[in-house]
Amino acid sequence: MKQFALCLLVVLLAACAGREARLETATTIAQRGNLRSVTVTSQPFTLAAFVRSIDPTAPVTVYIEGDGLAWISRSQPSTDPTPTNPIGLKLAALDASPNVVYLARPCQYAWSPACSETYWTDRRFAEEVVAATSSAIDRLIRPGQRIHLVGYSGGGAVAALVAARRHDVVSLRTVAGNLDHAEVNRIHRVSPMNGSLNAADMASALVSLPQLHLVGGQDDVVPVAIAESYAGRAGDRRCVVIRVIPEATHASGWTDIWQTVVGQIPACR
Repeated sequence: MKQFALCLLVVLLAACAGREARLETATTIAQRGNLRSVTVTSQPFTLAAFVRSIDPTAPVTVYIEGDGLAWISRSQPSTDPTPTNPIGLKLAALDASPNVVYLARPCQYAWSPACSETYWTDRRFAEEVVAATSSAIDRLIRPGQRIHLVGYSGGGAVAALVAARRHDVVSLRTVAGNLDHAEVNRIHRVSPMNGSLNAADMASALVSLPQLHLVGGQDDVVPVAIAESYAGRAGDRRCVVIRVIPEATHASGWTDIWQTVVGQIPACR
């Protein structure tokens, strides 16, 4: 029993040390983009955020992080989903617009009693996750400000689901976005995420929202077929643009092109 307790303590200390190192990395990235660190209590979670707020009359661009270190292997979930490579944060730091909000996903960087591996595995897009994200946005923007949503990977799914329930979102952009997790899991032959909402189910509700979905030409995690599946569910595609970035993979190539893309706000055709 003592040996078990000692082993458990070692594991917990290692997890805490890993989170601290990843938080230090994130803080350094954020500082380069003049983003300050805040935490937001948004039940049942505490969400980590980095914020730049300069012009209260201008829109806010809200970036939502990807799934982070959700899995160690195909069958073994991580004990801490905090990203080792926070691509969503890197994109936010490259955005020079006056008002930028970066939101980590539940249990990334900030721990709360609600945290359990279900929230970075089968319930990563659950109703309470989407509701908490939308509530956190309310706390981080001023009344009346318009929102441009940007989501990386699984954050793209959360961004689409958040957009479907708000009336202040004026555009949606996803980067390697998991816009149809049912199709992604079918392609990879892994268990369905029965505890999660699916962004593809909201495609028709977002049919009039200007959208740009960027897909990596070398992405074998979320291939272009996923964005096409989502667009097909929308039906009318006049507001949905899919752009393939030939050299990008799921986790590389995005910071290289972001400064040329960041100012391209989507518009309906």
